[in-house]
Amino acid sequence: MLKRTFMAVSAAALLTGQGVPVMAETAFDGPTSGPTAAEGKSIVVVAGDLKNGGILGVTNGVEEAVGTIGWEVRVLDGAGSIQGRTGAIGQAMALQPDGIIINGFDAVEQQAALEGVVNAGIPMVAWHSGPKIGCDAPGGIFANVSTDAMTVSEVAAEWALDDGGDNVGAVIFTDSTYQIAIDKADRIKETIEAAGGTVLEYVDTPIADTSARMGPLTTSLLQKYGDQWTHALAINDLYFDFMGPALAAAGISSDDGPQAGSAGDGSEAAFQRIRGGSYQTITVAEPLNLQGWQLVDELNRAIQGEPCSGYVTSPALVNEDGLAKLGDSNQFDPDSPYRKAYAEIWGK
Repeated sequence: MLKRTFMAVSAAALLTGQGVPVMAETAFDGPTSGPTAAEGKSIVVVAGDLKNGGILGVTNGVEEAVGTIGWEVRVLDGAGSIQGRTGAIGQAMALQPDGIIINGFDAVEQQAALEGVVNAGIPMVAWHSGPKIGCDAPGGIFANVSTDAMTVSEVAAEWALDDGGDNVGAVIFTDSTYQIAIDKADRIKETIEAAGGTVLEYVDTPIADTSARMGPLTTSLLQKYGDQWTHALAINDLYFDFMGPALAAAGISSDDGPQAGSAGDGSEAAFQRIRGGSYQTITVAEPLNLQGWQLVDELNRAIQGEPCSGYVTSPALVNEDGLAKLGDSNQFDPDSPYRKAYAEIWGK
């Protein structure tokens, strides 16, 4: 018998039809003090791939925060390739900014390029740059902003266990290009198997190639496992952008096919699928806009030689009933006064 612990999870809020109403106004649980805004700064965001909804959401948050703190920002897109990201870091350094935000790619992948940033004395903060979150991340990164990735993975896995009962058969999608993706997928697998569930297959396929790979992969997995495949779990919503069309082409409805759940990041496309009951059931969403503001705050601290805040944001499990309470919004944006809190810290 499976040990189902989903509703007992307390480390993540539940944006569901029942449970904890995360959209009720809450106090901001982040920093309350820090340096006022450094004046006249120019920063660069090096985005891993702006087609990724999580990276785009964080970038939008950075741009919003920069409008309040009074800086200039330039966004460079690595376009989903290692070479593209290396080139974007080089372009960023050529701009001689006061700070750089690494957005959505592994610091280990770009170790040589980031050593150049460190040697140039340019402060760096990051979003999802590796498994160590918070202050003093590897690669010379002042702060790596993220939710607790292991909590996100456990929440997604426990949803599948709760939803699938004794017959859960999961396929897990990950991308070994990123250490954090491997760690997240491993935790999903461990959580399911520890409760007596079955992991049918562990699929390693690059996030950047999902548009070409997910259709054939979905068809192959259907042929291989049939009705045994009850749940699809991925380390990012982007995998499910391309699974649904393959299921539909096979004549399988959203209700009858494998139920899809993502361990990050809560993209707009994922919210639309969940809202419409169309080939994705849940996502474990991060507060992307808030994290963009946090990145700007951490960079302001780094530029002025102040300690990082150590703040870690909380994720939320999002389902169709919970989205119905949000009206037309397709973003998990906590109803807390974080904008006001950061503006007050910055003296704006």
